[in-house]
Amino acid sequence: MPIKVPSPDLQVAFFTRLQQIRGRFLLEALLATVAGLDIQQLDSELAATAPKRALRTVASWGLRGEVLFPVPCLLRANPHLLGYYRLLLGFSQKQFYSRDYGLAMFKPMEESGTMSSKQDADLAALCHALCLSSEGLISGTGRLSTTSIHELTLLTLGPQLRGGKLNLLGSEATKRVFDLIKAIVAPATLSSSDREIQVRNAAGRTVLVQFASDPDICIRERLPSGAIRNLVAIEIKGGRDVSNIHNRIGEAEKSHQKASKEGFVEFWTILGVSHLDMALAKKESPTTNRFFVLDEIATEEGSQLAGFREQLLSRVGVRD
Repeated sequence: MPIKVPSPDLQVAFFTRLQQIRGRFLLEALLATVAGLDIQQLDSELAATAPKRALRTVASWGLRGEVLFPVPCLLRANPHLLGYYRLLLGFSQKQFYSRDYGLAMFKPMEESGTMSSKQDADLAALCHALCLSSEGLISGTGRLSTTSIHELTLLTLGPQLRGGKLNLLGSEATKRVFDLIKAIVAPATLSSSDREIQVRNAAGRTVLVQFASDPDICIRERLPSGAIRNLVAIEIKGGRDVSNIHNRIGEAEKSHQKASKEGFVEFWTILGVSHLDMALAKKESPTTNRFFVLDEIATEEGSQLAGFREQLLSRVGVRD
């Protein structure tokens, strides 16, 4: 019986619910961790770390300071709680642990609940920085409650879900193109898997079509010496959001520039948006030699299919 893969929308809905449960769980985990701490030590660290005016404001709302301000003893007791404060302050994981903030070393705390001696040594500085961010949050909002704080942890879902859905659409689009290539070169195929197709070209050499990540698909030829010659780098931007397509073309250009340094000689970009100013697209990705529209090559009625087939067979070196 064939297995049905959930649609991207269904996967996103599941992820949404999972994150909602996670946000509530983290708030409950915070309260449970506090219950096992020495309150005098906790209060002492709050007084030393959190901005005093903001701490008084939180107290006037009837909330404990640690609900908004992290302190070292709390994160030592439960390193997972770093994820609670990250969500509270509206940072996605990608943002928070990027090079911009210098916080990548703390990621294992949130993900695995572990803490190294180096992380522990820098914990006070981390808490101080986060407390300053919490101060900004407090000054920019009205009165908060535990319910509204839980809702704040869910605001990060927007960009996370959008990014997650784009990744799903991108994977789906890449698979469509890979399957199309597999069908076109089938008569000359030596072997194939979900990640690679090996083709015998007219010169008797082996050509590899590989399902990669950067570039999304690459075509390489194995020379008689055993060396590999990089032929074509293919970037696939399958999202249909017209407002974001120019950013995606810019991402393709960066990938193609990297591929050019690796010795690739031709660069194709496949887009999920059809009605696009190609002159503008070429300005945004001057490295791209050929643009294709996904729906125009991946369906039998597509107007670009014949051209894509012809170019592919030519680069692989297989007679039609």
